[in-house]
Amino acid sequence: MLGSFNLDKTYNLLLVALAFLMPLTVFGANLIIVIICLIWLFSGNYKYKINQIINSKFLLASILFFSIHVVGLLWTDDISWGLHIVHKMWYFLLLLPVLFTIVKSNNIKLYVSAFLIAITISEILSYLVWFEVIGAFKNATPYNPTPFMSHVSYNPILAFAIYLVGYELLNTPKMHIFKRCMFGFFMMTMSINMFITGGRAGQVMFFAMLSILIFQWFNTQKLKAILLILIVIPSIFFTAYQSSPLFHERVDATIYNLVNFADNKGSSVGLRLVFAINSWEVIVKNPIFGIGTGDFPSEYKKINQVNTPNLPNATNPHNMYVLILMQLGLVGLISFFSVIYYQIKFSLKSNDVFVRKVGLTLPLLFLLIMWSDSYLLGHFTTLVFVFFSSFLYKDFEKS
Repeated sequence: MLGSFNLDKTYNLLLVALAFLMPLTVFGANLIIVIICLIWLFSGNYKYKINQIINSKFLLASILFFSIHVVGLLWTDDISWGLHIVHKMWYFLLLLPVLFTIVKSNNIKLYVSAFLIAITISEILSYLVWFEVIGAFKNATPYNPTPFMSHVSYNPILAFAIYLVGYELLNTPKMHIFKRCMFGFFMMTMSINMFITGGRAGQVMFFAMLSILIFQWFNTQKLKAILLILIVIPSIFFTAYQSSPLFHERVDATIYNLVNFADNKGSSVGLRLVFAINSWEVIVKNPIFGIGTGDFPSEYKKINQVNTPNLPNATNPHNMYVLILMQLGLVGLISFFSVIYYQIKFSLKSNDVFVRKVGLTLPLLFLLIMWSDSYLLGHFTTLVFVFFSSFLYKDFEKS
C-alpha cells in the first residue's frame, strides 16, 4: 500500500491532470478518472472515506439524486435506455464522492490554474482556426471555431473560465501589475472568443456571469452594481452584435423564431419549445414519479406523433428540468434541487471568500443554462460541474 505522503502526492498529480484534460479530451479525462477511482477503491482507509461522505449533506443529496434514477428503472419499460441514463449520471454516485475525499484545500489554486491553462490552449486554437492560420479540425471550423467540443458545451465552460479570471482580478488587490495586465488581456480575449463561437446558452451565461461578478465586486453597493450592469451589459451586447457576424445571425434567428414560432417549429429554438410543450402533456399525467428513467424517447414519440408528427422525435427535451420532471416527476426534481440547495447554503455560510463567491456562482449559472439543454448529461459540462463541486463544498476544517 502506498504511504500517505506518496498517496497524497499521487492524487494531487492526477487531480491537476484531470483539471487540465477535462476541457480538452474525453478519453484523457476518463483515463485519469479510472486511475483515480481504482486507487481510491484499493487504497484502504475506508472508514475515513465513508465518514467524509456521510457527514456531507451535499454528497448525500447527490447520491440520492443518482439513486432515484436507479429506482426509476422499476417503472420504466425501456430498461436499455434507462441504464444508459443511469450510466450518464454515475458521476453523482461515485466520482463526486471520490474526488470530494481526496481534494486538498492547499491545492485548489493548482486545480484552477490547470483548468485555465487548458482553456487558454482551446482559445488559442480557436483563434488560429478562425483566422485560418491552421485548418479546421475536430469540431472547429472558421465559421464556428470550437476545437475540442461542440459550441453547446464550449461556451458555458468558457463563460465559467472567464468568471474565474475575473474573480482573480477583483479579489487579488496585491497582484503584480504584469500579472494583472495578463489576466485582463486573457479575460478580454476570452470574452471576444465567446462571440466568434455559436453557443447561445453560453453567451446568455456570459452576461449573467458578468452581472454576478459586478454584484460581487460592489458587494453592499447594490445601486452602483445595477447602474454598472445597465451600462456594461448592453455595451458588450451591441458591440458583439455589430462586430460578430455569427453572433448577429444567431441573435436575429432567435428573435425571429420566437416571434414566428408557429411557422418555425423546426428551428433550433422552435424545437426546444415544442419539446417542452409536448413533454408537459406527459408530465401532467405523471406528476409525482414520472414515467420512469428510460421511457422519455418512447413516450415522447407517442405524443409527438399526435401533436407534431412532421417534427423529429427526441431522446431528451434539451431542458434539464423538463427531462427530470418527465422521467422522475416532482420527486426527481426536488431531489435535484436539494443538490443545488446544499451548494448555495454551504457557500452563503462559508467564511472563505473563494467558496462564498465561486461556490455560489457555479450553481446559479448552471440553473440558468439548464433551461436550454440537459447540461448534466453532457460529458464536458457535467465533469466541470462535478470537479469544481468536489472542493467548493467541502468543509476542509472539519475534514
